[in-house]
Amino acid sequence: MRDDREVISASLKGRLLIASPALTDPNFDRTIVLMLEHTDDGALGLVLNRPSDTALSELLPSWGLDAVEPSVVFLGGPVSPDSAIGLAFTGDGAEAAAPDGWIPLLGSLGTVDLARDPTEVRPSVRALRVFAGYAGWSGGQLEHELQAGGWFVADSELDDALTREPEMLWRQVLRRQRGSLSWLANFPADPASN
Repeated sequence: MRDDREVISASLKGRLLIASPALTDPNFDRTIVLMLEHTDDGALGLVLNRPSDTALSELLPSWGLDAVEPSVVFLGGPVSPDSAIGLAFTGDGAEAAAPDGWIPLLGSLGTVDLARDPTEVRPSVRALRVFAGYAGWSGGQLEHELQAGGWFVADSELDDALTREPEMLWRQVLRRQRGSLSWLANFPADPASN
């Protein structure tokens, strides 16, 4: 893992933000955010570990067959909670056969246009996760939060976006980091009760 100060000037697209235990915003407590965009104008990401109680088949019935377990809508962040973003895995080596409406992010993981007919996309998609809303930052806001210690930056792995155990993701991502950052995986949810 690189020092956060090194990556502030570089795009974080495709990387993870790990919420620091010191981050006090309840929208991001113990979250892992996959960065979809990061430019001088701002940043956009998806919270990967906040499943809702709403089955995907209730919200988008035509896409329900493609969802990976747990097949619920995930809460992608506090911005535009009525919008939906689909993350799709096209499978190993399937980038050449990627469907129209698919934008690559990290290898065979990318976003998929949920307005498209799922039958056109389904042959290329191996797994899908749908997020309501997203996390957004204006220009310079994320950089300020990084400098203040609210987030740690880590490399992402394909399994992070489609984990079947989202409640464990924060600890799992921390555990695979080097040095003292991995120790934070054992940080109690409520330090006062420790």
